[in-house]
Amino acid sequence: MTDQLPSPRGADVGRRIGVGLMYGLWKPRVLGAWRVLTTGPVILAVNHSHVIDGPMVMGVAPRPTHFLIKKEAFIGPLDPFLTGIGQLKVDRDTTDRTAITRALGVLESGGVLGIFPEGTRGEGDFASLRAGLAYFAVRSGAPIVPVAVLGSSDRRGRLIKGLPPLRSRVDVVFGEPFEAGDGSGRRTRTALDEATGRIQKQLAAHLENARRLTGR
Repeated sequence: MTDQLPSPRGADVGRRIGVGLMYGLWKPRVLGAWRVLTTGPVILAVNHSHVIDGPMVMGVAPRPTHFLIKKEAFIGPLDPFLTGIGQLKVDRDTTDRTAITRALGVLESGGVLGIFPEGTRGEGDFASLRAGLAYFAVRSGAPIVPVAVLGSSDRRGRLIKGLPPLRSRVDVVFGEPFEAGDGSGRRTRTALDEATGRIQKQLAAHLENARRLTGR
């Protein structure tokens, strides 16, 4: 499996690029980054309402992160670039076994996997979760760290829909890590459904706390 793993060094390069880009175009305020474990596998579960959510978290997270990104983003020169910085292409319309294997490989090697559990960009409120996050968490045993990305709701100054106004403040709030499983090690459909329910409550609570903390 190791020859299929995305490059940790590439993800570190991506992190450096993200730092420069995000701090150059916006004003990130990062809260709770110390909650991300310094070693071992971690899953970052990120809400998704802005185009920049992935690059923002990739840039400000304390560790290099491999995000599962929809295959539609891997177009033209972005394909080799995203692959080169250690990101994972996933086909959302099927059971993408290659992406699953590589994502599990990231966790098995002690890396950080980034997931948008809502599956696609929307309200960013964690209201509708896919089962993928529960599967990776239960299968790997990796703790989940919820991440809330909160940008300005002011639509003035936006160049692109879904993009915070340039030079506006964007808050990135990392929450307390938690385990998704019930300790039984079960991976049945029922166990994953139960885990998804637990995850949704934790993520929704973190988002509420993050909004209260930041005033967003």
